Amino acid sequence: MSNKVAIIAANGGMFDAYKVFNIATAAAASEKEVEIFFTFEGLNLIHKQAMFALEMPAGKEHFAEGFKKANVPSIPELVEMAQDIGVKLIACQMTMDVMGLVKEDFIDGIEVGGAVTFLEFAKDAAPTLSF
Repeated sequence: MSNKVAIIAANGGMFDAYKVFNIATAAAASEKEVEIFFTFEGLNLIHKQAMFALEMPAGKEHFAEGFKKANVPSIPELVEMAQDIGVKLIACQMTMDVMGLVKEDFIDGIEVGGAVTFLEFAKDAAPTLSF
C-alpha cells in the first residue's frame, strides 16, 4: 500500500477548496506524504487574494452559516494547517504562464512546477484524486 496521496486541484470554488484541503490534511495527519498540484481555477485556492473570495455554488450560500456553526476553519486557515503538517503545494507553471501570474501572486511556501514534476510523485500514489 502506498504512503503517498496525490491531489489535483483544478477547480477554484469554495466547495472545491474544502474538499481538497480536508482530504489533504486528513491524509497528512495519517502520516501520508501529500502533494497537491494546483492548475487552472485551482490556483485560486493558493492565490494571496483569490483565496479570500472563493465563490459558494449558486443556491448553496446557506452553507456559509453551517461552516461557521460547525467551527470549520476558513480556507486560509486550512491552507496554513496543510503547510504546517507537511503538505506540498505545487502551482502549475504552464497555467501561471497562460494567466500571466508569478510566484509572488501566491502564498509563501509553494513550489512552482510542471505536470511532469507532479506525475513523478503521483505514479506511486494511492489514491490519486482530482477536484
